[in-house]
Amino acid sequence: MINDGIPATAQTPAPAPARTYTLIGPDGRPYTSTTPGTLGGYRRDRLYGRLDCPSALRFIAAGGYVSHRVFFPDEATAIAAGYRPCAKCLPEKYRQWKTRRTPES
Repeated sequence: MINDGIPATAQTPAPAPARTYTLIGPDGRPYTSTTPGTLGGYRRDRLYGRLDCPSALRFIAAGGYVSHRVFFPDEATAIAAGYRPCAKCLPEKYRQWKTRRTPES
């Protein structure tokens, strides 16, 4: 089909390149993925949490945190990379983590 003298194939824009995301793998190293992460983390304190964590969002809104932010594909990867659960958005997982690492008296 021709529209205004230009073939339809010439009118169709090229598909946008696939978006990529930088995630942290189980070895703690970044890699490129076409799938976004499901969890965010803070490199300095080595903690991970939900992407909608109120505590993380407060820090981000205040202008902090962003340069040290990392992302994980899942919880198992975050744990394997040496990160701990966030006490604010994952309180039960944080309690379990704390219990496992606290030596008994």
